Amino acid sequence: MTMMVRDEADIIRATLEHHRAQGVDRIIVTDNGSVDGTTEILEEFASDGLVDLRFDPVHQKQQSEVVTAMARAAYTEYGADWVINADADEFWVARNPARTIRGVFENTPRAFQTFLVPVIDMTGTPALEGAGLGRLVYRDARTVDELRSLGLLAHSTPDAVHIGSPDIEVAQGNHAVSFPSRGTPARDDSLEVLHLPWRSWGQYSRKVEAAGRAYTSAGAKRPSPNHHGMLDYARMQAGMLEGFYLIRHPDAARLESGLADGTFILDDRLTSLAHSGKPDVPYDEERRNREIARVAPLARAEGLLFERSRQIEELTVRAEAAEDRIPPLEHALADALHDLHEVRSRRLVQFFDRLTNTVVEIRQKRSRPRPTDSDDVTESN
Repeated sequence: MTMMVRDEADIIRATLEHHRAQGVDRIIVTDNGSVDGTTEILEEFASDGLVDLRFDPVHQKQQSEVVTAMARAAYTEYGADWVINADADEFWVARNPARTIRGVFENTPRAFQTFLVPVIDMTGTPALEGAGLGRLVYRDARTVDELRSLGLLAHSTPDAVHIGSPDIEVAQGNHAVSFPSRGTPARDDSLEVLHLPWRSWGQYSRKVEAAGRAYTSAGAKRPSPNHHGMLDYARMQAGMLEGFYLIRHPDAARLESGLADGTFILDDRLTSLAHSGKPDVPYDEERRNREIARVAPLARAEGLLFERSRQIEELTVRAEAAEDRIPPLEHALADALHDLHEVRSRRLVQFFDRLTNTVVEIRQKRSRPRPTDSDDVTESN
């Protein structure tokens, strides 16, 4: 297993203990300039021979390069059959709770080369501080529409696992590698990742600020389309991030209804690790309610605009092929522009202005006289 980590002291001990217990032979970790005690914990594991500890203090989102180097070293230095590229907030498990991830890999043909492993976001009650291993015990199966009403674009993207090789390249985010997949394990003999993306307000706010500053200084590098970090960085700069952190966690009523309809599923496999994580500090209810009330209208408006954007993009493509699609496109544009009054986002206004101009151009193109057979021209598509 490889990990590139920065300021994960609240959870890194539990992550390392879990994966060693799951049968991972070696964990190569690159510390990316931690200042919160993560380095000292890693040095403790390294002194016991459980971690190969490396250092790269540069903060310019060079994850792809660093992880690729570790993934190659897993093979060239340790002869790894399979390599997992993980984050500190990811706990890899077998779908069958009676098995370990080592047991799964022992039955996985190397001929598969690489395959995707689903990442399950875990949720529960929010906290000011703490690892959340005994608190974030519900698998989150909310619809994309509901997520977008809470300021999120989508659930987490699957991770790519791969065979050991000196030639592997790992993409930014660990969601893809350079080898093609030639097979996937059957469901009863497969893996999944339990992911704790926002463990506490303190941890998440520090993470968003660090990621936002790093991407800002990284030039051409950009997060994946489903990455919400830069959206949250903008919310942080506007003083709205805490409310968005809070509304992602279901309240008691939503949790009760979600458990009844399958939106939330209890999965407490990580609770045994709670003693290794930072203790939780619960929220004051008054503070929680106040911050949620500040952002709830904006979150609903953003969710509506996300959906309008998707509809307009679909209609724009279809309008190129069928003129009768232009009126519904214009109606969608009108509705979306009306919704913008609630948000007043210059970026979104410019986006919809461009789409409006696209409709005008399509109409102008459709209204031009078409050449006749006697015209001495060649019609182009």
